[in-house]
Amino acid sequence: MPKTTGLLASHLIKLKNLQLTGKLVSEELMLGIHGSKRSGIGVEFEQYRHYQPGDDPKRIDWKLFARTDKHLIRESSTESDRQIRFVLDLSGSMNYVENGVSRLQYAQILLASLAYLCYIQNDQMSLYTLKDGEVQTLSSTGSVSSGRQAFQKILVGLEKTVAGGQWVNVAETLLKFPELQTKKKEQLIFVSDFLQVDDEWLKLIRSLANPHREIVIFQILGDQEVSFNLKGFYRFMDLETGREIELDAESVKERFRDSMELYLTGLKEQLQIPHVHLVSARMSDPIGMILKTFLTKRKG
Repeated sequence: MPKTTGLLASHLIKLKNLQLTGKLVSEELMLGIHGSKRSGIGVEFEQYRHYQPGDDPKRIDWKLFARTDKHLIRESSTESDRQIRFVLDLSGSMNYVENGVSRLQYAQILLASLAYLCYIQNDQMSLYTLKDGEVQTLSSTGSVSSGRQAFQKILVGLEKTVAGGQWVNVAETLLKFPELQTKKKEQLIFVSDFLQVDDEWLKLIRSLANPHREIVIFQILGDQEVSFNLKGFYRFMDLETGREIELDAESVKERFRDSMELYLTGLKEQLQIPHVHLVSARMSDPIGMILKTFLTKRKG
């Protein structure tokens, strides 16, 4: 699919309004990108379509009409008590920028869009961040909630996020987190670059995965982080440690590409774990396209 299809993060960040951007991306998705079928986050559904003459007015989703001013019909749905927990990496590497868009900005729009989908479906949701080895709850006080209040709390939480510092393994802390002790069905949605030094992310995911907890990982990377299509001398800085190195990019290009390909291939293989889904995103990808990939994978 061409990357020009759909709303680009570089355009959406100019709106400087997470609620509006999340709404725009979600509605683009709900109204049917190429008319394909998909599943919701917590609630399963096929798709929304516009009301047509002859349709039973009772099938109109009036709650959605109140939010969008559009007469839409939900084709099918089933109930779910699944709790959605968004987990955002706030280590320094989230400040990486390509083409005027930071990884954190991309993540904020992605999560705002997912939260809007949850709001439309009345799913229970909450937001957590991982920074300096600590887990923080940004959108609820001890429990997940649903509806407009939960959506607004997540937006406020996202707007306050600031990335910085080194990644510290939080597996032990997160496993002991009171809100994760529930036996109810839940979905953990991680958003990160998912780059690691010593399998710390893999260890975390493996320790969390179980039959009542579905895990989705959105790995957000820049095009240059993968292709490294650079020429000339550059000064590179580690965004987490501040260390710098100056070198001829072209002299290390092939070795870098091989290492990155090996890492991403290995990561994909190692995450072939029951109840775990990896969704790869480039910062130049339309966010609606990434969400469609996620929903399609989940249904599959």
